[in-house]
Amino acid sequence: MKTRRVIVIGGGPAGLMAAGQTAEAGAETLLLEKMKRVGLKLCITGKGRCNITNIAEVSDFIGHFGKTGPFLRQAFARFFNTDLMEFFNELGLELVTERGGRVFPASGKAPDVRKVLLQWNERCGVRIKYSAPVEKVLIHNERLTGIVSQGREVPCDAVILATGGASYPATGSTGDGYSLAESAGHTVVPIRQALVPLETSGDEAQRMAGLNLRNVNVRMFINGRRKREKFGELVFTEFGLTGPSVLTLSGAAVDSLRNRDKVTFAIDLKPALDEKKLDARLQRDIASRGREQISSFLRGLVPREMVPVCLDLIGISADRPVCTISAKERRRLRLWLKDFRLEVTGYRPFAEAIITAGGIDIREIDPRTMESRITKGLFIAGELLDLQADTGGYNLQAAFSTGWLAGRSAAQIL
Repeated sequence: MKTRRVIVIGGGPAGLMAAGQTAEAGAETLLLEKMKRVGLKLCITGKGRCNITNIAEVSDFIGHFGKTGPFLRQAFARFFNTDLMEFFNELGLELVTERGGRVFPASGKAPDVRKVLLQWNERCGVRIKYSAPVEKVLIHNERLTGIVSQGREVPCDAVILATGGASYPATGSTGDGYSLAESAGHTVVPIRQALVPLETSGDEAQRMAGLNLRNVNVRMFINGRRKREKFGELVFTEFGLTGPSVLTLSGAAVDSLRNRDKVTFAIDLKPALDEKKLDARLQRDIASRGREQISSFLRGLVPREMVPVCLDLIGISADRPVCTISAKERRRLRLWLKDFRLEVTGYRPFAEAIITAGGIDIREIDPRTMESRITKGLFIAGELLDLQADTGGYNLQAAFSTGWLAGRSAAQIL
């Protein structure tokens, strides 16, 4: 029986998983990576720690992907978070589970994930060719017959396209896979940044650059209507906002800004207190600390970096005694603590986006195999697909699961 020849394009998480699976199943497997090393983007994920998955239940997991999430049911049914964790444990990579169900390598080093995946591929017999970009996929009678790399035709029985999105282009994710998929007849949903820092108007964020707030609630308003909210961590930057809660909301913010909608973020600095309880606390503190200067008083309420911004926005002098705060001024302070607003005016480039939203239309992919419904023998996996989720390990699990399924399908062992 003829040995199947499979070519995997792209050495990211989906590509490495797919290549190892095809080779392990007995297929002759060639992995083409245009960079000088595989897994470059993998090494910087999770702030260099690599949040490989999350221990959430499958329904919760799928919910983090929004309306496209149900597409992943088939892949998750075959290879999900417990399978992935067992897979890495068998490769000798110890894992730890942290707050929010996020799973990391115990070493805290993302390159360790890349290392075990690469070693596994080599043991499985995957032939890896570096600095080998693919210019074209060859198709005859709606069936894939090979690829062209560096001007040379390479015939094969199947191709797994796993080149990644357009985020962090310095790691090799420059969107090449979209044009290859389009040449095979696929539709690409317009790509845009997701899990990306946001830019804000004014100088408030810049004045507090570097300040990290934990346990705050962020509400997002689109054209004056509250649409979404997220509790968690927020970071001020020289251009605006970032941090887990902001990144989670950023996809919807980007889409709204592209639609020329007005986007406003409202930060609740005291989410544990409703306005009535907060006002009672303010009155007690004012009564007991009346001789202090207002700037000193505020440092008991908010981080030091926020004090000048607060004073400017509520219109109170820093050196006044606390006992001189009027009822109206107390009300302005209370409202600011519960509803500190920043207008979102833009978003950072793909080079700063964690993932790419949009991509190859999933309606054109068979979710049971990850094979193209348009071109036989072409399989597509990972971030190229129009699938994107919140932070927390969800996106990497999708890459590994779709890569696993594409690899097994291309090797014809399902």
